[in-house]
Amino acid sequence: MSSILIAEDHEEIASFIDKGLRAAGHRTTITADGRQAWALAGTGAFDLLVLDVGLPGLDGFEVLRRLRGDGVDLPVIILTARDGVDDTVAGLEGGANDYMTKPFQFAELLARVRLRLREGGAAPADDSALVVGDLSLDIRRRSARVADREVELTAREFALLEAFVEHADQVLSREQLLGMVWDMDFDPGSNVVDVFVRSLRTKIGAERILTVRGVGYRLRPVTG
Repeated sequence: MSSILIAEDHEEIASFIDKGLRAAGHRTTITADGRQAWALAGTGAFDLLVLDVGLPGLDGFEVLRRLRGDGVDLPVIILTARDGVDDTVAGLEGGANDYMTKPFQFAELLARVRLRLREGGAAPADDSALVVGDLSLDIRRRSARVADREVELTAREFALLEAFVEHADQVLSREQLLGMVWDMDFDPGSNVVDVFVRSLRTKIGAERILTVRGVGYRLRPVTG
């Protein structure tokens, strides 16, 4: 389990990221202040920093500059509403490992978090393959197989199946799945999870994803 620092002063966005990362199995800490982000990130207690540019106290670029000046090599993913090339270049040249503009899909952020954690040594080097029974996912290629059959999935279907595989035999609520796979402003009252679960069942076998009434869904291992 990795420990991730979220430096974001927009409460709704911070809560959205926090909820999704926790659902994906990470420990999280939130700060809304640039100076505190700089202090916390330098403690060595975290495996990755999700850093908003528009922080009070110190902006994200200054936090990053100070961290790199202090010799802190913590992986950093910058979040910003700015989408200009100059800002992107400034962030990356300033020592950021990745750069995302708002609004964003959580599935993409989670994929980037996993990649940076692997590069930083916080996750096993061979974790690109996820296997549950005779179902396997190749995270790098974004491909899925059931036994000897390759399954064609859309990007969203793959993200949903990845969430299930990472929490195999655990019950996941619709709310958890929305937070892990869909946009941060997605309507929580939507039946989109149920629609995509039906689609996945058609492609990988209905017996693999069980409905837990009143709660959500559970992926169970199937072999043979």
